[in-house]
Amino acid sequence: MTNFDSVVTTEVFEKLDSADVARVSQLLGEATAFDGVRPLSEHAWLHLDSNESGLHVLGFLNNEFSAYAHVDTTDLVAGTSAELIVSPLARSHGLGRALVQRTLELSPDGRLRLWAHSSTAEAQSLADSLGFLLNRSLWEMRRSLFAPLPTAQIPRGVQIRAFDPLTDIPGVLAINARAFTDLHDQGSWTERDIAVRLGESWFRADGFFIAVDSHTEDIIGFHWTKVHGSGQRGSDHSHEAIGEVYVIAVDPIRRIPGLGRALTTLGLTYLRELGLRQAMLYVDFSNERAISLYESLGFVHWDTDVMFGRPRD
Repeated sequence: MTNFDSVVTTEVFEKLDSADVARVSQLLGEATAFDGVRPLSEHAWLHLDSNESGLHVLGFLNNEFSAYAHVDTTDLVAGTSAELIVSPLARSHGLGRALVQRTLELSPDGRLRLWAHSSTAEAQSLADSLGFLLNRSLWEMRRSLFAPLPTAQIPRGVQIRAFDPLTDIPGVLAINARAFTDLHDQGSWTERDIAVRLGESWFRADGFFIAVDSHTEDIIGFHWTKVHGSGQRGSDHSHEAIGEVYVIAVDPIRRIPGLGRALTTLGLTYLRELGLRQAMLYVDFSNERAISLYESLGFVHWDTDVMFGRPRD
């Protein structure tokens, strides 16, 4: 129930200073520890101190900083997207509604895609009350790394090597763009997007597998693994380290049978050899082909992120 004696205000910034970044970081940790799920995606977190991917909205309850929204206005095709954090101590006072309404005002064409990390009754209720409809579901899948793994069967004519940051970025970006034409946030990666991730504490070149044509040495696929929850910037450290099938892509022009499975298996074997107990990944609920592959490798559905959309008024 909303407390009508509370005063809710918002402020919008193109870029946050170091003090505000620290405040949002603390808020992120508190909300993650309380809810058991991070309310911001990696994309939003990595651009927290940047003005290149949109705007930042700070929310205040009785003049005390209590909420944050990352607003990405860069996708002119799909429209503006937003992700929210509200302090566990400041909920049921209208902060979430105020952030969404402010974000709608900031959207250039009145459209807004609203992400909720984990499908909760609270997120659904807020979306319903503001006229949003469910547009997309993103599955989180997990598997134990104690369970047996098949031996990777590398297709004929393919070689696998580690990523070379000095030479491989253009090839990786080209494959990424072709493989994710229907996922703008992923397929639109630039050199800077990769460079930012290469600078993160979790990056390891030996966990970034590159598949090349044995004859031409052209990049035809890759599997970028990740370890998070242990030393990653912004991590709340509330769970043990977990491996992730971070990004896996195969050139759709080549379509080499078995390459995706081989790359996935190599990455999972690598993560197990690091001593990790579990692996996770995210996949669109509608991607039946990928889900079938992951299920055949022992992954099961764990949780669901949802995106609500509101068409142009």
